[in-house]
Amino acid sequence: MCGIAGRILNAPGAVGRDLVELMDAQAHRGADSTGFAIYGEPRDSGYIVRAMGFDRNNLSKDLEDFRAILKDQGGDFIDEPTWDNGSSAHYSVRMTVTDPKDVERWTEAADKICERLEMQSVGRSLEIIKDTGGAYEVADKHGVRDMIGTHGLGHARLATESDVRPNASHPFWARPFPDVAIVHNGQITDYYSWRNRLEHKGYRFLTYNDSELIAVWVSDRMKEGLSMEQALSRSIDEIDGVFTFMISRPDKIGFAKDRFAMKPLVVINENGEIAAATEEQSVRRVYEDEGVSIINYDGPSLQGIWGVGNRRAAA
Repeated sequence: MCGIAGRILNAPGAVGRDLVELMDAQAHRGADSTGFAIYGEPRDSGYIVRAMGFDRNNLSKDLEDFRAILKDQGGDFIDEPTWDNGSSAHYSVRMTVTDPKDVERWTEAADKICERLEMQSVGRSLEIIKDTGGAYEVADKHGVRDMIGTHGLGHARLATESDVRPNASHPFWARPFPDVAIVHNGQITDYYSWRNRLEHKGYRFLTYNDSELIAVWVSDRMKEGLSMEQALSRSIDEIDGVFTFMISRPDKIGFAKDRFAMKPLVVINENGEIAAATEEQSVRRVYEDEGVSIINYDGPSLQGIWGVGNRRAAA
């Protein structure tokens, strides 16, 4: 079932707050977990790292080991890490780090302790926050409403095949490509075939959620020289299943729908600002004016890209 959403603002603003409302309106589509991918003001250097640990009692040791791996790869912490103050066994931590010598090699090295501390996103501006519970619960725990940015994605998950652990929820980072995230509603029926092919090319998957595959698949195609639009078009013909997904980068959000048009997507485009979601009642949380028209992407084999305008806040 699941519900997805995307939001684009013309200038940095309360994108976190809007995404929380977009996802709360779709809470009935997935009660297992909620997640957000938010693009804030981009850094000139260094990365923002969002990670999830699985034993709060070992938080200090996990961070020590993570830092040792980072330093071995030529990077270090810029600021002291911060983490949530929840009572669950798992915890979410935010780090800012200097550039490692090679992001791909650093990701591979850091993944050696992913059973204890798993990177959820790496980016100049991207931050992925996801957890078990509804939109308001996750927002309250992680301060999502206060996050300022230009665009982002949201997801409410109903776990149908892979487990309900918080790291198996959406959005997914397109490991190891910085600043790329995805949300997905549907099912990829040739998941294992594509996963095997991508693993043979050296990519690593940390869950058995089929949505994780799409993020890496699209980014791999772009690494080979395709534009995002070309990669989205190829996904319709080459990936088997029923799906609607959105993929985000620092300057755009793209979407694709399969050949059968089974999974809905509605959009409001108001002077370049975008609100997109699985259901109309979700986008009406952001645009309450009934005079604002809805675009219903109900046809098969559709794809498109929405550009992002001003990426930096005014001085």
